[in-house]
Amino acid sequence: MSGLPTGSKAALGTAVLAIVVGIAAMAVSPVFGSAVAARLWLVEPLAVVGAGVTAAGLIAAALALLLARRGSSSGDDATTRQLWSQLTQHYFDVFGHDMGRPIRRILGKEREVRARLAEGQKPVDSAVKELLDEIEQQAPSFRLMVSNIQVLVQLEDEGARPQTEPVAPAQVVRNVVDRYVGIGRDRGVNLSWWSEPAEFGLEYCDAAAVDHIVTNLVDNAVRYATGHVEVRLTRNPTHFFIRVWDDGPGIPGHFVPHIFDRGWTPEVASRQERTTSGLGLYIARTLARRSGGELTVDSDASTDPGHHTAFTLALPRANPNHASGNR
Repeated sequence: MSGLPTGSKAALGTAVLAIVVGIAAMAVSPVFGSAVAARLWLVEPLAVVGAGVTAAGLIAAALALLLARRGSSSGDDATTRQLWSQLTQHYFDVFGHDMGRPIRRILGKEREVRARLAEGQKPVDSAVKELLDEIEQQAPSFRLMVSNIQVLVQLEDEGARPQTEPVAPAQVVRNVVDRYVGIGRDRGVNLSWWSEPAEFGLEYCDAAAVDHIVTNLVDNAVRYATGHVEVRLTRNPTHFFIRVWDDGPGIPGHFVPHIFDRGWTPEVASRQERTTSGLGLYIARTLARRSGGELTVDSDASTDPGHHTAFTLALPRANPNHASGNR
């Protein structure tokens, strides 16, 4: 941090301290709460305070980064912005990694409980099943939320470029669909995917960006689908396409121009409490454009049986002659 101004160092130090204290408070809340009260009455308040302090730290870091960006105009200031972006990304990477471990452990224990219940002879209480279903459904959403925050920080770095490498799009799609099959099943939604040609081969693109875009689109589709979500992978000589279709109620035409706006959700228009952050589609389209592609939407919100929503990601085939599927 030697290249940062003194004020920037202090702001970053304070923000990082708040994040560390907040995470520590959430981590020790079960232990500390059990030591103080047999009924664990202190667990939830301490965890909430920890979450609040963490959020305040994250907001402070973001504001400090924004102020540094706005106040910069010379070459030295550009270097400072880059350092800020790199440092912020580093801290969010650490945060995401540390939050990922307990989520994986929770999911592992959830599956272990399901297996033991399945082995037992007694019928499973409906409340227990609902609790396990809720854990399984919310964990991927929480993981996606953390991932979205990390990507937002990456997008603040205007000098960042997509990491192009040989990628198997069919495998990326399969991995995303596999992560959401269980969630869809619990919600009564069937997920399917297919590619044309069947042996799709390799494309040259940013694998992390493609995975993140498709994850946001599938997460969104499963949330609104009535009974089916389909992911289709196709290509032509210049582009390859990933289309995520759902049979949900559709998006009203007057909402369509705003769905890619940062932080916008239909609840904003009606002044209701938002059920999502409104960042997923904004991030998805921004990543698509940064990769030289585009993300478009087609939706039918009529009362006819054909109501649907379909998002199509189009990405250029950077080296189509080198793709294994063309040999």
